[in-house]
Amino acid sequence: MKRADQLTPPRELTKTGEIAQRLNWLRAGVLGANDGIVSVAAVAVGVAGATTESGPILTAGMAALVGGAISMALGEYVSVSSQRDSQNSMIAAKRTELRRSPRENLAGLARAYEQKGLSPATAALVADELTEHDALGAHLSAELNLDVHDVVSPWHAAFASAIAFILGAILPLLAILLPPESIRVPITFITVLLALGITGWIGAMIGGGSRIRAAARVVLGGALALAATFAIGSLLGSSGLVG
Repeated sequence: MKRADQLTPPRELTKTGEIAQRLNWLRAGVLGANDGIVSVAAVAVGVAGATTESGPILTAGMAALVGGAISMALGEYVSVSSQRDSQNSMIAAKRTELRRSPRENLAGLARAYEQKGLSPATAALVADELTEHDALGAHLSAELNLDVHDVVSPWHAAFASAIAFILGAILPLLAILLPPESIRVPITFITVLLALGITGWIGAMIGGGSRIRAAARVVLGGALALAATFAIGSLLGSSGLVG
């Protein structure tokens, strides 16, 4: 049986939530960079398969960068806005419940702490003291694992996603535009696959999964994307449809 002093304090719960949220942001940033690397590299390599001129490659690459960053930002904004609306709805509903039936909610909070391992008497005491201090925060933490201060910001999410995508997209653009024409595609393949291996490794490290397996997956997927777009570009270029 847990004692009252063994329960995680509300402040520690908030800190734990903040750490988890930061890790989620970091993982989202890694995934955003990974998307930027793959999508822009695929476009650039596909155009490079059809023409050796730098102008069309730069134009297509920049279009993919800007369009992809905006798309990522919009998608993240919509997704996180829905999550925020859901969190705000739960907070508002719990606030209304506390105002309408405080005794029933106090009993429910005590039962929640009993389920965590406290004795009925200790659970009732903890519920009473936490309710007196911050009733809404206590119920959100115990029943919904939610902190009123941890409601996500869709604008922050959209901005972070766009920046991560742009940072990832810059790498393949530099890799394909800076080297001489004769080696630009192989250099891009090598650079992109190395970068994908690093992002896959970091993502697995954050998530606690197999780093080698995760890196291998993203490298294989990136290689397939690059090979497919280069083959299509080369076919179109040799057919005379583009030039």
